[in-house]
Amino acid sequence: MDQVVIVGAGPVGVTAAILLAQRGIASLLLDRHEEPYALPRAVHVDDEVVRILHAVGVAGDFLRISRPGLGLRLLDARHRVMASFDRAPGGGPHGYPQANMFDQPDLERLLRARMAELPLIEFVGGATVVGVSSASVRYERGGALVDVPAAAVLGCDGAGSTVRELIGAHLVDLRFAERWLVVDGVCPEDLHAWGGVHQVCDPHRAATFMELGPRRYRWEFRLLDGETDLDLDLDPLLAPWLRGRPVRIVRRAEYTFRANIASSWRRGRVFLLGDAAHQTPPFIGQGLGAGLRDAYNLAWKLAADLTTPGGAEALLDSYERERVPHVRAQIRLAIVAGWAMTGGQDRAAAVRRVILGAIWRVPGLKGLALRSTSPRLTGVGRGRLAGTLAPVAYDEWVVLHTGRPPASTHRLVEATDAAVRRWLRGRTVVIRPDGVVHAVLRR
Repeated sequence: MDQVVIVGAGPVGVTAAILLAQRGIASLLLDRHEEPYALPRAVHVDDEVVRILHAVGVAGDFLRISRPGLGLRLLDARHRVMASFDRAPGGGPHGYPQANMFDQPDLERLLRARMAELPLIEFVGGATVVGVSSASVRYERGGALVDVPAAAVLGCDGAGSTVRELIGAHLVDLRFAERWLVVDGVCPEDLHAWGGVHQVCDPHRAATFMELGPRRYRWEFRLLDGETDLDLDLDPLLAPWLRGRPVRIVRRAEYTFRANIASSWRRGRVFLLGDAAHQTPPFIGQGLGAGLRDAYNLAWKLAADLTTPGGAEALLDSYERERVPHVRAQIRLAIVAGWAMTGGQDRAAAVRRVILGAIWRVPGLKGLALRSTSPRLTGVGRGRLAGTLAPVAYDEWVVLHTGRPPASTHRLVEATDAAVRRWLRGRTVVIRPDGVVHAVLRR
């Protein structure tokens, strides 16, 4: 049986393994560590990404361990509200909350548990990859070198990717780098905070505050030039939020928020996914989501290639062609959002406050600012809907219609749900296995 080797058992690598297993493709999942990273990192995914979690079978459990984000508030240096973008409670266009706050270790436990249910996935921890080709992977474990065949290799091994280095790709700098102190804490008392993200637009010390779950909170503080994590006294920084209440610090770490994209995402049958392929500033909360979108985009294509006589090389070629413009657009949006929320010196900050105070009242602007819909994929099929997400997905190619089915080699599905019928507007649509519209058919 063809076996895909996946390097890196974080959320992206495990998701890729699950998606492949559900399509009958075996994988060997390699990681340096035996257990998932125990401290919080990613904290947000949107409703489109929850669709991916539904596809791997963990969406219900995820919604029980996450909480809906209620929007965004922009605060000045004295924590006065300059603009408030509030989300209405309830689901978005995909049936899930448009912002979902969570603790990454909780998500990783759900994904590992789902992985354990699938016998086509073999996990090997304590493995250090030292060689990669389109047909094999070499790794070191316990002092011994092991060579394994590979029908394909997925490099899901993070920002410092060994796989990226081994295939000769490099990171292209998109000219954004800021150092931030990230602090995660647990409070014995509820802080009774508003349930969205608070962004402090202070040109001296930009900051972010959010509630991740019951009595679990995150603070982020931008570091000044020449300043280190050890230079900061947390007590005065946290005081406006805690108001005298105690907190137990779970993690305190300095990060450099970067904007990078790999020069190439593929060499032969070796592919890069997640942080190995791209890194984005966190200001729109799309870092993990971008990696999970990579896995969802590639898994069905790779499965089709491995199960189709003669392969499906054109599908594999489309992975990088579709994902790179999408990721680049989201990174650029994150950079712009970061400047708007945190950038500028005193004069620029004053101007920004006046502008924000006026434009947030423009009708319809709040909805635009809170919209979770991601950019359409380019180069997909034909028609104005091509490259957008359909409101439903079937894990296979389907032709969705409203009662007058055309001749087709794909499975025909008649739309019965009222919302889906409204979306179709009488059209007949071809939908890919990942829920992306491929084409609108003429009758």
